[in-house]
Amino acid sequence: MKGIFQKNSQVVGAYILLASIAGTTLFTTQYLLSFTSPNWSLAFTFIVAILLLNHYTILLPPSGNSLSMDSSIYLAVLFVLGLNLALTILLVTSIIYALFKRSVVWWKHLFNFSIYSIMIVGAYEIFILSGGAPESLSFYNVTSYISSLSIYFLLNVLLIGIFFLLTATENLLTIFHSIFKETISSYLITLVLSLILVLLMQQEIIIGLVLFTSVAVLLSMSFKQYFELYLEVSQKADVDHLTELYNHGYFKSLLEEEIRTARATGQPISIGLIDLDDFKKYNDQHGHLQGDKLLKHFGAELKKNASESSTAARYGGEEFAILMPGKTELEAYHFVNQFRKTVNDIYFKGVEILPHGCLSFSAGVVQFNKDMFHTSEVLEKADQAMYYAKTKGKNNVCIYKAEHMAREMHYNKNEMELLEQQLKIFLYKDVYTYKHSRRVYEYAIEFSSKLNLNATDEKTLVMGALIHDIGKLEIPRDVINKVGKLTKDEWTMVQKHVIWGREIVATNRELHHLLPLVELHHERYDGKGYPYGLSGEEIPRLVRMLTIIDSFDAMTTERPYQTTKSFNEAIIELEKCAGTQFDRELVQQFIPVIKENPTLYEKTNEETVHIGM
Repeated sequence: MKGIFQKNSQVVGAYILLASIAGTTLFTTQYLLSFTSPNWSLAFTFIVAILLLNHYTILLPPSGNSLSMDSSIYLAVLFVLGLNLALTILLVTSIIYALFKRSVVWWKHLFNFSIYSIMIVGAYEIFILSGGAPESLSFYNVTSYISSLSIYFLLNVLLIGIFFLLTATENLLTIFHSIFKETISSYLITLVLSLILVLLMQQEIIIGLVLFTSVAVLLSMSFKQYFELYLEVSQKADVDHLTELYNHGYFKSLLEEEIRTARATGQPISIGLIDLDDFKKYNDQHGHLQGDKLLKHFGAELKKNASESSTAARYGGEEFAILMPGKTELEAYHFVNQFRKTVNDIYFKGVEILPHGCLSFSAGVVQFNKDMFHTSEVLEKADQAMYYAKTKGKNNVCIYKAEHMAREMHYNKNEMELLEQQLKIFLYKDVYTYKHSRRVYEYAIEFSSKLNLNATDEKTLVMGALIHDIGKLEIPRDVINKVGKLTKDEWTMVQKHVIWGREIVATNRELHHLLPLVELHHERYDGKGYPYGLSGEEIPRLVRMLTIIDSFDAMTTERPYQTTKSFNEAIIELEKCAGTQFDRELVQQFIPVIKENPTLYEKTNEETVHIGM
């Protein structure tokens, strides 16, 4: 890719050099051939007029393109006073700009001067070849003027179009369509006004020029006020008044535009949908006015953290969206997840009543690809990923992955709903255990896929992973949420959760196949585990898998009674304990599952999930 950029820059440089040589050569040749001693007082009058008109440009909505009348003056001088004076004015104004705008790179001044030279000389030659002469403008000679004006416009489009074609990634048709669309109305105005100036100058040159310049300056001032009013009204229509972010309508229209660009260029584009967790609870507790303040606070943080290339919007209610052109789904995930952590760390009045004790959100990220037909499909997938992040215990970011959905289609819907209902009890008692169970469930999906388990074993492992810690519902809240090391009696109580879990699951005959995973997931390969001290292959293979997954997530997740390890440290610990605590063969098979998944394998402890339901 770097070589392509270098090659493109070399081609662009060669084009600028050739255009500059052609323009300066054409200027020098034509200037010498048509040279006559100019009327300097008249020339400086035109020069002052051009400088004024370049300062007082006319701003045109909606894009804010500026319309300068300098081309009208060059063409009028060309038609009335000849080529030599027009080139003299161009040379002097170009020198003045180069002297006073030293911040602009010198080659840009030269390139601009060369383009104007080619356009002016080309327009003059067509004017003469089509029978034009500096005489009164009438119906009989209007063809010469129109031909000259047309070639002036076409040369500009061609020369600038080639430059953009070499520097941009769009195709030829897109480039020229964009230039025509953006400039044709401006040029039509400029060229018509040049004919008006011709008529004025044929009556009285100085007075005609002064009148033309005065009208242009007054128009510039009026259009500036009009454009500022347009921006103000447009901003009110596009911006959410509470959060001062863009609103839903503007976001969708911008998304459509960016997707069209992504289709044409092949550049990545990702979308993130964000939903504040438990906002209704906050509203009910503190009132809608305080809820509005929270939304405004969150909007300000999102706007502050978003990059210049990204666009943040309030999508509706407590939902927000962020459009990230140029970012892959993994890059977008990292940004949104880091923003999630930032939000968690910023205190806002009243958030301590929320389940996580802080302001949090759930988010879904999706990257557009050409198989997606419409923007609604992109947003739908981001919404599914966001919803799935909520099912993981909230305060999560989820990347949409279609293959995970397909993989789980064979799971029994009624059984999964039953397990989910039981697991959700943890949301009010111990959100950490809930989220731990959801992550272990996600690891189990990845691991079972890697091992190519049959459908029955895969279903058993995945469902067992989801429900394995259900027995902790029997542990008192002050013990399960205790900060600091557990006492001996408390640890004995915690160990009993496997027995209590077995008793809970045993009440439902349809879930009996999950009993070994619930009851035995703390057994060790060396026989030093609990509750029965089983060892080796006495422990069912699916349980040995779950033990590895459960321990890995426990090591890499904040717990009240142990130090958190990084993913690298946890992998080292698995390798160290392979053959003692864990089945060595299964450890060797599990580690690649982590390393091969770029959103799971992090050097820091991050919660990464993929959509799976």
